[in-house]
This record gives sequence, C-alpha cells and structure tokens, in this order.
Amino acid sequence: MDVSQYLEIFIDETKEHLQSLNEHILILEKEPENENTIDEIFRAAHSLKGMAGTMGYKKMQRLTHDMENVLSEIRNGNMKATSELVDVLFRGLDALEDYLASIQTDGTEGDLDSEDIINSLNKILDIGLGKIQSDADENTSTPSSTDDSSKPDIKEYNDKEKFRYLKIEEHEKKAMAKAMSLDLNVIGLTIYIQEYCVLKGARAYMINRSLEEHGEIIKLHPSAQDLEDEKYDFDYSVYVITRETPEQLKSYAMSVSEVKEVVADYIKLDDDEIQRYLEAIKQDETTVSATKASGDSGDLKGKSNPTKKQPTKAVANRSVRVDIEKLDVLMNLVSELIIAKNSLVSSSSSLHEVLDVSYFDQIEYLERVTTNLHESVMKVRMVPIESVVNRFPRMIRDLSKSLNKPMELYMTGEETELDRTVIDEIGDPLMHLLRNAADHGLEDKEERKTTGKNPVGSIYLDAYQDGNNVIIEVRDDGKGIDLEKIKNKAVERGTITPEQAERMTDKDIIDILFMPSFSTSENVTDVSGRGVGLDVVKTKIEALGGDIIAKTKLGEGSNFIISLPLTLAIIQSLMVTISQEKYALPLGNIQTVENVRSKDIKNVNGKEVLNLRGNVIPIIRLNEILECDNIQEADEILVVIVKKGERYAGMVIDDLLGQQEIVIKSIGKYIDNHKIVSGATILGNGEVALILDVNSLI
Repeated sequence: MDVSQYLEIFIDETKEHLQSLNEHILILEKEPENENTIDEIFRAAHSLKGMAGTMGYKKMQRLTHDMENVLSEIRNGNMKATSELVDVLFRGLDALEDYLASIQTDGTEGDLDSEDIINSLNKILDIGLGKIQSDADENTSTPSSTDDSSKPDIKEYNDKEKFRYLKIEEHEKKAMAKAMSLDLNVIGLTIYIQEYCVLKGARAYMINRSLEEHGEIIKLHPSAQDLEDEKYDFDYSVYVITRETPEQLKSYAMSVSEVKEVVADYIKLDDDEIQRYLEAIKQDETTVSATKASGDSGDLKGKSNPTKKQPTKAVANRSVRVDIEKLDVLMNLVSELIIAKNSLVSSSSSLHEVLDVSYFDQIEYLERVTTNLHESVMKVRMVPIESVVNRFPRMIRDLSKSLNKPMELYMTGEETELDRTVIDEIGDPLMHLLRNAADHGLEDKEERKTTGKNPVGSIYLDAYQDGNNVIIEVRDDGKGIDLEKIKNKAVERGTITPEQAERMTDKDIIDILFMPSFSTSENVTDVSGRGVGLDVVKTKIEALGGDIIAKTKLGEGSNFIISLPLTLAIIQSLMVTISQEKYALPLGNIQTVENVRSKDIKNVNGKEVLNLRGNVIPIIRLNEILECDNIQEADEILVVIVKKGERYAGMVIDDLLGQQEIVIKSIGKYIDNHKIVSGATILGNGEVALILDVNSLI
C-alpha cells in the first residue's frame, strides 16, 4: 500500500502527539500517581507506534514500542514512575523529534541511533518488575488480595494478554462467582484491530455483537461509550460469561474483518473467593425486596450497560485541516476585493452629483460586506499563541536541571490569538527571552535564600490583547538588571563615551542591551552569554511590525514587553500627504492629530520640540527624512502624535486625507535604503502609496 499520500497527515499528527507527551510527562513528574495522565501518555505513545509502523518508520516504531512497554507496566500498577524514568522518556521524545525533523527534510529517519535510550528503558523496566516480583513473592500466601488471584507471576503471561491486568470491581466478581457456580466460563479477551482501520468504533461494535451472540459481556475496557466514540487505540479488552471455550470466542472475533489478532484465556477465582461472593449475593437477596432481588439476579448484562453515560457523549470534532497556502490565496483574493472596493468608492466620490442615491447605498453595503469578509478570513488565519508557548514548560524544566536552579514557569493568556504569519516567527524571540531570564535573571538557590526570596525562582509569560495589538510580557522575580554594570561595560568596550554615559537615562542604558554582540556575561555557556539573544529578538520583532521595551528594578526582577500587530496583511491606516505625495500611517500607533501654530514649536539643543498639554514631544519633519520638496510653511501645521511604548513623537504632515482600510504589499528590494518604509498599498485610483513605519523613527 502506498502511504506517501498520508505523509503530511502523519507529520501533523506526530507533532500533536509529541506535544501531548511533553505536557503530560511534565505532569507525571510532579504527580507520579495521576492515572489519567498515565493513560494519556500511554495512548499517545501507542498511537505514535501504530502510525510509525503503518508508515514504515522502523526506528520510531521500535523506540515508541519500548516506551509503551514501560508505560504499560506503570499503567497496570506493576511499577512506579521515577525521576530517572522521566529523564529517559524526555530523551526519547527528543530522539522522536529528531526523527520527525529528518522525515520532514528528506522523507527518511536519518542516521540517529537511539539504542542507548532503548537500553535505559529496558533497564528501568527490569528493575521495576523485579521489585514487583519480590513483593509478590512475599505476599503470595495472603488470601485477602483484591487482585485477580490467577496472577501468580506476571512474567508467565503473554504481554499481549492485557485483559489480565484490568481492575475487577466487586459487582463484577459477584457476577463471575455466580457464573462459575452454574458451570459457566468467564473468558477474558484482548482484541487487536489493524492500524489502518478507519472506523474503529464500528469495528468494535461488530466484534462485541458477535461475542454477545455466544455469551454475556460483563466488562469492557475502555468503556462501551469510549469504544463508540473511538476514544481508544487499536486494542481493547473484554470479559465474557459463556459456555464456549477461549478458542471458540477467538474464532468468532477473528471472523470480523480488520481484526489483526485476538488473545483469550479463562479468568479464574479461588474457591474461597467464589464461596465468599456467593454468600455476599445471598445476603444481598435477603436484605432487599423480592422485586429488587429478582431484578438483580439476572443483571449480568445490565451491569455493563453503557446507556447511563449517554448524556456525557462528547461533541464530534468539527475542525478541518487546511493548508496555509490556501489561506494565503484566500487572503490575497480578499485583498484584491478591498482594492476594488476602494476604487469604486474613490470614483463614486467624484460623481456624487450624477449618480443615484441607491448607488451609494449599495456602495455602503459593499463596504460592510468586504469588512466582514476581511474579519472572517482574519479569524480563520488566527492561531492561539498556545501553539508556540506550550513547548516552553519543558524547556524551563531542562534549564532548571542544567543550570541547577529551581524554577517554575507560569503562563497566562495562552488562548490569545495572533495571525499565523506572526505565530510562525515569534517562537525564537520568546525562547531567547526565557533563556535569558533563567540564566541571567534568576539567582541561584543559595543567593535567593540569603535575600529572603523563595528558593524556587519564578518566570512569567503573559499574553493579552490591547486594541489592535497583542502584548506579550516575559518577566522574572530575579535580581534585575544592574544599570551601572551595563554602563561601565559599554564604556569599557567603546560602545559609548564617558560623557554620553553621564547623560543617559535608565531607558537609554537598557537599550544598550539590544545592541549587536553586547553582553554583560563573564562566561559563555550553552544557554547564553554570546550577546546575540536580545539583538536577534529586537530585529525579529521589528521585522514583524512590533516593538519591545524592557523594565527593571534591581533586586526585584525584569520585565520585557513585546507589542505585536494582530495581522500583517490588512490594516486600518491614516492617509496623509507629504509634499504632494500620499503616504499611509498605521492607525494603531496614532494617538491624536493636532493643529499646531508654527511659533509653538521650539528648538532645544538643536532639536525641535512641542509642549503639548504639559508633555514635551520631539518633532519629526517627515519631508526631510523622505527627502521630499519643501512646501512653504504656513502659520499652522498638522502634527500627527504617535506613540511607541512610553515614548511620543510628532510627525509633521502637509494634509490629512482620512482613514482607510489598506492592503499591505511587499516592495521587496525596490526601496532598501531606509527602515521607515515598511511596505506599500494600492489606492482606489490605482496610485501606489508607501506605508511608513513610525516605530523606526521614535
């Protein structure tokens, strides 16, 4: 069978399973007894094994098989999850991620050898099972065990006989005891379905219906509802009360198509247990009414009736995978539609006296529809930031061990959404900031104790929406940034002069950290110290049309605040003219538009400033920066007040055209001599207007 057509689905689903494993193994490390977490880890590992086997990736299949073996024993209560096991499991996940990366590159698993990880897993498995055996040997004479007494030694059983490790409830043991007293057999089966089976729920239903024709099903694992909803891997276990033999039931189950294998055997109870449960049944019958007793006596099948769970049936998954390129095409078509709409609006404004009123009504309706269409397409492109940040808890856990610093990561706002193009680029900057917080920001345990802090350091990653921007904060409760140390280091390296250092504000000093190759670290480590982190962060974020500022307080910690636009495709802008040329200023940066008298603009230390309602705001002459022709200055000029972080600036323009929804078009390398131009847009009349990035001027 040609499976290459399923490669993209395999890659996407493998990424999801690996992320799920990372998250749940982190929980397992803190809560080793959490059964739900153990079940989730086992299911994800089992699914990975099946998928890798189907696709023919033997290395991934073997590694996940050995991981599954260990997890199966933990799931069955035969061994415990230890810190050593968690470390090996994480090494296994790293190897699986390397295999996946190689598959994405050239379609093969590459040359990576995971034999050492497999040996470590098998060693842990042997140690764990050895402990269980020794405990079992000491307690073999205990008659009051609640487990199935037919398990004298785990190693005597076939690993595939998973039905032997199910927990049997009291009411199920009563049903088994009653059946055995009537010379009926209780048979356990574990049924394995082919990995390529598409309708697992329907297949399980057909198998169970076949078995029920020859007996009574008293136990299903997973439950009947989970089987129906396909919430299981490619195997499940069942207990049947019947007159048939295990071989006969196996043949009935194997007669259903797409069944890979069936293992079955008798389930036995000790004579003492049978007698005890029969006496309990008699006692129950004497203490309840005759009607209820008669109802209970024939309730072998009803005990496993799944209809009680009907109200909790999960809603079917209504999502669909769509290639990002198709969304890009859709966005481009919407962009062209907006350009066409702007063209209609532009041409109709010059024919206002000629055209009928109904025409303008239709134009307004078209504007509303295109705006709604744009918003809908943008929502489709929006992705929760969780898809980026959910890998960071694992990273912080590994840093905590490698740096020998106890630390915790606390995240909020993971549901905050950003455009897919922004999401794809924001991961690395956030990783740099978190690694800096762990290495430079947090003190070691002893130093924190001496300063009266919690020995466990805290790193916070918060995301939230603020207007048309998304704010992401990375902060810590560490020692903060030593501004004097930065200043001295900058003077020592010749980055600034001593005279400049004396005049610098705290904000100016912090900005030195974002300069290329600047680092205050004395030692270069695997984590940081090379002076490339914050420079890369700033460059990447500004390329996304965003901004980053840093705040710090010595002894209390630091806070890096990133501001990003919701989208990079279509924005609201303020259209202006400068020397008879039309330009677009992104509306998200604009605070107000002021009509200012020329004489109110003063010159301080060679720079023009404006005192606006008590705030001194530097003035930027856009015509000079853009090298446009000067127009004779009037008594009053228009100044657009823009804001970047906590800084303000006034952009001098010649005329104001109004607000307009524009489509951002890349200008490639046509204009590469100034950062102020971030793109271009096509206006309604066909003209091209440049979009100015005011962040680069403040």
